[in-house]
Amino acid sequence: MKNKKEKRIRSHKMIRIKVSGTAKRPRLSVFRSNKHIYAQVIDDEKGRTIVGISDPAAKDAKKQNKSIRARALGKLLAQRAKEAKVKKVVFDRGGYNYHGRLKSLADGAREGGLEF
Repeated sequence: MKNKKEKRIRSHKMIRIKVSGTAKRPRLSVFRSNKHIYAQVIDDEKGRTIVGISDPAAKDAKKQNKSIRARALGKLLAQRAKEAKVKKVVFDRGGYNYHGRLKSLADGAREGGLEF
């Protein structure tokens, strides 16, 4: 029996076979730890990160619960992506289940104007 981390990494590898970012439609990659959540908009063709953000950088991060912080982070990410002239992205959930903080981040990014 593999542990949770090994299962998530294997799942992420399977997802990455199907999902890749281009210049026109970069990949929105998400990583979450027990305390924080991190997101990047990546152009895989050039191998560079267009926008990167984390919730420790957000204001008042300690005062809200993790789902609310993730939604605010998604809105901030969408704003910064728009400044970098990115409107459409491909969502890479990183091997995590699509619920909780991941869903909140995705909803916040959609509210901010990103198209998945």
